Amino acid sequence: MNALAATNRYFKQAVRLLGLDSKVERSLLIPFREIKVECTIPRDDGSLASFVGFRVQHDNARGPMKGGIRYHPEVDPDEVNALAQLMTWKTAIANIPYGGAKGGIGCNPRELSTSELERLTRVFTQKIHDLIGVHTDVPAPDMGTNPQTMAWILDEYSKFHGYSPAIVTGKPVDLGGSLGRDAATGRGVLYATEALLKDEGKAVSDQTYVIQGFGNVGSWTARLLFEKGGKVKAVSDITGAVVNSAGLDIPALQKHVEKTGGVKGFAGGDAIDASVILFMECDVLIPAALGGVLNKENAGEVKAKYVIEAANHPTDPDADEILAKKGVIVLPDVYANGGGVTVSYFEWVQNIQGFMWDEDKVNEELKRYMEKAYRDLKDKCKTHECNFRMGAFTLGINRVARATLLRGWEA
Repeated sequence: MNALAATNRYFKQAVRLLGLDSKVERSLLIPFREIKVECTIPRDDGSLASFVGFRVQHDNARGPMKGGIRYHPEVDPDEVNALAQLMTWKTAIANIPYGGAKGGIGCNPRELSTSELERLTRVFTQKIHDLIGVHTDVPAPDMGTNPQTMAWILDEYSKFHGYSPAIVTGKPVDLGGSLGRDAATGRGVLYATEALLKDEGKAVSDQTYVIQGFGNVGSWTARLLFEKGGKVKAVSDITGAVVNSAGLDIPALQKHVEKTGGVKGFAGGDAIDASVILFMECDVLIPAALGGVLNKENAGEVKAKYVIEAANHPTDPDADEILAKKGVIVLPDVYANGGGVTVSYFEWVQNIQGFMWDEDKVNEELKRYMEKAYRDLKDKCKTHECNFRMGAFTLGINRVARATLLRGWEA
């Protein structure tokens, strides 16, 4: 099931639980605006190359739209649409004053030089600069993009609108980026995991963890769990997977990855087939890579007691139902990986105020937001007698629906 179909299925289930009017349902589902642009650039060899860029602005009832820009060969309108919608609910669950958006360019960033990536980013910004804005739509990094990409967008946008550091988040700290932003999604995963385990009468240090994906989110999650005394027994990335039943030395693994580019060959663990990592014995499974990795064909093989979704849409609806029947507790992506957008909000606030926070304040505020969001979604679970995913979706959708109605959407 593709991401848009899955997201719409969850949305419709939540709408039924909430008993929303059909007109409100339709209003919330249809995106505010969909943008598709051609981006033609000269390659370094003098030839021309054309790429298609997308930006879907889903909803602005609760504030400016917010969402990442990804560079990936498989970027398509359905995926961008689904992720934009998820951002609307995610920001509402976190209770930050944003709506949802998402963007991307269909390209393989590994096949483009730094200068080609810069040209592509600047052309994309030129095509959409009048449709984004500090109080309209604020992009951020996503798969295949990074703080440097945001720096180029900031510079290009500022040529048209004057210096505007709040136009993007996830920027380099030297250009107004927030301290703590790089670790924010992984740290949010830690806080979400802590909140759930505490609710279950357990501690992070008592559990074993398996993490699929060792990019920014997966590596920070592993590092922070390790620092809290958690035993991370296996991790994987695109190069392979490693396991150590006594617990991996995560700082040593990170040094190995920095040196070699992947977890493959790490001396502190045994190599295993990356395809089995989702089905290993552990207390907590953390998918932190691509979407759709747990589906109806393989969900029955999951042996973890808890699944914490650090990736976007790692579990499809059929897999969700199978895991529920097995008694596996799933903490959904729309809550669990919300640390990134929450600290992006802090960055935006700092830019607007022109007053920067120290890292301790950023982390303290993030913990407060993540813990409050957990309590809010747990209350919805009790109200609607539902699982965490529906608790999160009903929480986010209800907040957006209320804002929509209060603003007078019928006018």
